[in-house]
Amino acid sequence: MRVAVSVDDTNGLDSVVSPHFGRCPHYALVDLNGREIRQVVVVENPNYGRHQPGAVPRFIDGHDVDVMLAGGMGRRAIGLFQQLGIEAVTGASGTVRRALEQYLGGALEGAEACRTSAGHGHQGEPVDEGAYEQDDLGRLREEMEMLQQQLDEAMGRLQSL
Repeated sequence: MRVAVSVDDTNGLDSVVSPHFGRCPHYALVDLNGREIRQVVVVENPNYGRHQPGAVPRFIDGHDVDVMLAGGMGRRAIGLFQQLGIEAVTGASGTVRRALEQYLGGALEGAEACRTSAGHGHQGEPVDEGAYEQDDLGRLREEMEMLQQQLDEAMGRLQSL
């Protein structure tokens, strides 16, 4: 099985998961045999910096990916992945290693469009479809919300130790 993870850097299993699959600079492609990691390759997002709906799911499909893990993604992308036979999973955070552990352990499953995903902090509040993520301010806001979620989660784990 091959899993793609949207990432912000090129550190392999230690790469930080990006909050949005289509606007990340890189993807970690992880080949698994059961739960065993066989290979990790990081590739550049050829559409980084320019939004072209549908281009990224086709790019991911071209790498024979079975599962796409991301912090979040839009409704249209989720539908495109379904059409391509790729399982889309949102809510990933932390490192690639941690996201894989959560996915393989069953704690990370399913995909919700980022505008309503609790992982993106919107929890059903109305959002102008055209405004969110359209500019640098929207993207920065989304990244800050994802980082806050990761910080809250880490603080919870720390307190339980």
